[in-house]
Amino acid sequence: MGEIPANDPKPRQKVQNVSETDATPTSSGLNTDGALVESVEDAEKRRVMQAPNRKGIWTRSQQPREAAMVGPRFEQTIIEDQPRPYAAIELIHKQPVRWTKDKVVSCDGGGGPLGHPRIFINTDKPKICWCTYCGLPFANEHHRKHLESLPSTSYPLTASEDPAVVVESQRVTDEPFGQR
Repeated sequence: MGEIPANDPKPRQKVQNVSETDATPTSSGLNTDGALVESVEDAEKRRVMQAPNRKGIWTRSQQPREAAMVGPRFEQTIIEDQPRPYAAIELIHKQPVRWTKDKVVSCDGGGGPLGHPRIFINTDKPKICWCTYCGLPFANEHHRKHLESLPSTSYPLTASEDPAVVVESQRVTDEPFGQR
């Protein structure tokens, strides 16, 4: 999706928030293997990326990371040592389409404490329909040939060997409060 442009007559200047003192080797009580050191260029590049697998924001309500990580709280912080979770928006689009013969399917996110409220998804139209909570894709088997004839789809139509793919067999029980 990238940057969402704003109608701003005086755009803000981009300010580098990474301190040059991070390039000076220091020691830490926790890090006994070596000195903590980080180049300014690498730190600035990591600071402005939203996630390791995504550069820009993916929703209008999201604050860009370069605007959020400013001020004295983030000065002299080794960015490489900070937790950086992957953006789930990239991972969910690796999930293959769940083919069904029913016109309406339900999704509860796997059930149990890790799931979400059950919703019902209409798969009657010739398109890939996804769960509005977790993003899992569903499609009707009746429309498979049409979807396979399209030049590209937002989700893979068949399972792959990617480790990010969650298969249906990972569900342990069918009971409502069972764990997966």
